[in-house]
Amino acid sequence: MKKLTIMASVALLVMTACSKKEKAFDATGTFEATEVTISAKATGELKSFDVTEGQTIEGGTQVGRIDTYQLVLKKQQLETQRGQLAASKRQLSSNRSAASSQQLDLNKQLSSIQQQIANAQRERQRYAELVKDGAVPRKQLDDIDNQIKVLNRQLEATRDQIRSANAALAEQGKGIGAQMDGIDAQVAGIDAQQRQLDDQIANADIVAPYKGTVLEKYVEQGEFVSTGKPLFKMADVDNMFIRAYVTSAQLQNIKVGQTCKVFADYGDGQKKEYAGTITWISNRSEFTPKTILTDDERADLVYAVKIAIKNDGYVKIGMYGEVKF
Repeated sequence: MKKLTIMASVALLVMTACSKKEKAFDATGTFEATEVTISAKATGELKSFDVTEGQTIEGGTQVGRIDTYQLVLKKQQLETQRGQLAASKRQLSSNRSAASSQQLDLNKQLSSIQQQIANAQRERQRYAELVKDGAVPRKQLDDIDNQIKVLNRQLEATRDQIRSANAALAEQGKGIGAQMDGIDAQVAGIDAQQRQLDDQIANADIVAPYKGTVLEKYVEQGEFVSTGKPLFKMADVDNMFIRAYVTSAQLQNIKVGQTCKVFADYGDGQKKEYAGTITWISNRSEFTPKTILTDDERADLVYAVKIAIKNDGYVKIGMYGEVKF
């Protein structure tokens, strides 16, 4: 009996020591990366597509192009239309200039007649004195009077022409102005269509949004793709994070921006340590995932956290990991 009591005491001490032994981790999870699916922004045949799964692509690199032949033809057609409208506007401007020039000629003609009348009136004054003195016959004075009458009729006729020309020019100006406004509106519409085509042509270029590794490739060169069709998936594997889960009791000891240790688990006790930084803590609890171990195995509800690490190329997406706060 005494022997059994001693054995029970030893077993209790061993269990107590084991329970007080510090765990090697505070949370577990799996490694993830920011994944992006690059989709087609245009519709057409995939003329080129230089993408291989596992390939690392620098951000901004063009990896393919969708056929833009029809878009280029439409843009050329719009450029032709724009040129025709520009020519029509130049012709309208020329017509307006011609009308203005005609009006200017009439004004010059009016000034010339007025000058002739002034000269004739001076000449009449001189001849009137000569007739009074009997130096010249009366007929010469009458001829000058007749000349002045003719010039006055010409002056009135020219003034009528100018008034008519001014009215016609004003009406013509309104018409030309309206036509020019219409042309300007058409040109603005063409410019908008050209900008739209330029955007569509630019969208035909398939460009990597950032530096990353190609995870999956969905299409091949020569296939017909439509707008929105997935082309390939890539991920930033240089900057990865582990999604781990903590209990409510652990929340009081962690915060965003806090540093911690992250271990990539390769199995058979093989681990690699990384410096981690907590970048996100969920505001909502969830039921513990079946694949996750927590500090309190009795906890049913846990909170997800993201801990960022700088990958050296050994951590893979989906790999199991541990966290020590």
